[in-house]
Amino acid sequence: MKYGARNQIVGKVVEVKKGTLMCKVKLEVTAPATVSSVMTIESMESLGLKEGDNVTAIIKAINVLLVKE
Repeated sequence: MKYGARNQIVGKVVEVKKGTLMCKVKLEVTAPATVSSVMTIESMESLGLKEGDNVTAIIKAINVLLVKE
C-alpha cells in the first residue's frame, strides 16, 4: 500500500482507551518514547487494534494514522 506521508514509525500498541465515540491508541516505539493516535471506535474496530499489536504510525501534518498489516 502506498501513502502520501513520508514519516513512518513502527511501534507496538501498549494501551487502548475507549470513550463513547472516540478512542486513544498509545504506541511504544523504538526510541524511548510513545506516540498516540486519536480515532473513532469504528476505525479502531475496523483495524482490529488491541494491546500487543505491532502497527506503523504514518505521520502527516497533525494526523497520526495507524496501519496494521
